Amino acid sequence: MSRLLYASGGKPRILLRIVRHRKHGITIEFRCRVRLRTDYRMVRKRTLHQLQFPVACHLLYSGVIFSDPPVMSYRDALNIEDLRRMAKKRLPRVAYDFLAGGVEDDVSLANNRAAFERIRLRPHTLVDVSGRSQQVGVFGKTFNAPFGIAPTGAAGLYGFAADIALARAARDAGIPFVLSTASFEPLEKVAREAAGGTLWFQLYMSKDREAARALVTRAFDAGYEALVVTTDLPVQPNREYNQRNGFTIPFKLNLSNMVDGALHPRWLASVFLRTLLDSGVPRFQNLDTNVGGRIIAKPMNEFRARREALNWEDFRWLREQWPRKLFLKGVLRADDALTAAQHGADGIFISNHGGRALDGALAPLEALPEIRAAAGDRLALMVDSGFRRGTDIVKALALGADMVFVGRAPLYGITAGGEAGARHAIGILHAEVDRVLALLGCPSVRELGADYLWHPDKQGVET
Repeated sequence: MSRLLYASGGKPRILLRIVRHRKHGITIEFRCRVRLRTDYRMVRKRTLHQLQFPVACHLLYSGVIFSDPPVMSYRDALNIEDLRRMAKKRLPRVAYDFLAGGVEDDVSLANNRAAFERIRLRPHTLVDVSGRSQQVGVFGKTFNAPFGIAPTGAAGLYGFAADIALARAARDAGIPFVLSTASFEPLEKVAREAAGGTLWFQLYMSKDREAARALVTRAFDAGYEALVVTTDLPVQPNREYNQRNGFTIPFKLNLSNMVDGALHPRWLASVFLRTLLDSGVPRFQNLDTNVGGRIIAKPMNEFRARREALNWEDFRWLREQWPRKLFLKGVLRADDALTAAQHGADGIFISNHGGRALDGALAPLEALPEIRAAAGDRLALMVDSGFRRGTDIVKALALGADMVFVGRAPLYGITAGGEAGARHAIGILHAEVDRVLALLGCPSVRELGADYLWHPDKQGVET
């Protein structure tokens, strides 16, 4: 007589049919239920107590239960991919898709990664690398690592007060943090809580100059050292998963995301409900306006109004309003980089918005050499989109970037372990860069150049 047993850490994802065994009178047939989100590793060692001992032994022998258990704590994560898998498990689909997704057919998202893989490293040997250094200087300020934390909208979906946690982690690591306009935390609060760190503010500029001036003034008064103006989203990109999942800010509950949230009780209690009790329904607080003493949440769509009409004259006007360092974010062409310099930019972010804006756009790594060759030392060149490994960071630096910025990686850490998880993500990347420098035979990131790279189409990479 056969019977059924579910084994997946308490979740009915893998169905085991127990029939017979040569020694113990049973055998095991297993099949996956439809819509599995992961692989057979969902049957884990920690479920053994739920199985009869002979069944467990057979599963171990047959490889259904893998001898290597999956990462369960952020402390056990060996790389950013481990943290991503943890984040996927812990987040409701509406939040995970917004974090990890691209746009339309994910062509840009895939090409961002493929661009790294097309370039190979050419190490030197017998080089003294005992005194390796990752320190970089930007605008006369020295940072402890060649990467910073990029602006990420709605970071509060992944941890309570996530932007504050990210800013603190960056401060303690000695790297810059860029706060998004689309933060759930007021920019003044982030500045207070992360005092002593290097804080830059990312601006989604409105065609309404009074609204833009008010936000820029707040950032100046709060002590932000640089303004990063994002210009690659003149209209809302076609992120179809947001429509399917009913994703909106301010957050609106529907049956689907209510059920999904209930199936992720840890996230529901420690992130969503805690945010709800602390500051109300998650919203972009930097867009709030005071009307007759009442705080009114302005929808992002209203703030985005007429953003498709922005042009270089608006950027020139902004330059006049902001006396500190000014970056233009979303550049993929050398001629646009030169125009930015002519209009007063101190630096640019070479970026395709993490593969989340125009599908099929050039990867930033592909655009970087041409832009460096054209701009020379006129602009500080930052680059983001798709960075997951220390080798990725080293390749970008060798191609001419002054610094790299990572967005998803620290948010995976936040999801997995809060502020400590973000520190762990930063530590992983720092350790990987250090190891790559040693294996590459390069004592310092300042010495990286095209000589360390090889491309199959060019037999070396020119910058």
